[in-house]
Amino acid sequence: MFLPGKICLITGAAEGIGRGIALRFAAEGAAVGVLDWNAAACAATTGEILAAGGRAVALVADVSDAAAVEAAVEQLVATLGSPTVLVHNAAVMPTGRADQTTEAEWDRVFAINVKGAYLSARSVLPHMRSAGGGVVLFTASITGVMGLPGLAAYSATKGALIALARAMAIDHAAENIRVNAVSPGTVDSPMLQRFVQAQADPAATRAAFDAMYPRGRVGTIEEVAAVFALLASDQASFISGANYRVDGAMSVKSEQPRL
Repeated sequence: MFLPGKICLITGAAEGIGRGIALRFAAEGAAVGVLDWNAAACAATTGEILAAGGRAVALVADVSDAAAVEAAVEQLVATLGSPTVLVHNAAVMPTGRADQTTEAEWDRVFAINVKGAYLSARSVLPHMRSAGGGVVLFTASITGVMGLPGLAAYSATKGALIALARAMAIDHAAENIRVNAVSPGTVDSPMLQRFVQAQADPAATRAAFDAMYPRGRVGTIEEVAAVFALLASDQASFISGANYRVDGAMSVKSEQPRL
């Protein structure tokens, strides 16, 4: 097991990549605070962990609400103990160019994707200091590394998370707190499946996504969760300030000259 005895807070953990991370962490021996705004889905993920013999607590909160985040962390401490691992995974992904995005929508995306990361980290850092160290991981995206059309606000937030991880890695290195970002490419998640099914030709749309990747397919939730488990573990003790691209070399392919 990579994470025996660790107490972890995972935001956006009710479905998709966040759920996958929560299940993997629990399988690796961690106790998990499953935080999400969706109470029913949050309870379902927590129930899966408990049914498998793991330790978990459902924490219902809006990550952009400072008081709600603080209350969720207090509940986690009272139920499982003080967290020394944080994964901020909560995010929304509206589509559109910058000039197609309303001010209200821009603010909402940054409130959840970036302010949520700040609020979550601010709430758990004191516990990490008291424990003599910890790990903060941000779910960024390959869109924060390379330009993709129609994702202006989302891409901006993911680029911000990569920069935040680098800054925090320097700020908290002396406290034995490691901070990294993980940038998945397209992942076969409920979000992707809903998008594909909403298109006029779902089969062609899915085939186009798969064709973007050198391996001929998009990634899986389990492949992404495995990277988070390694980075959260003591085996990654000298990794900090990094951004891991988990995209099957798609971004490398895009950087090659077209001959």
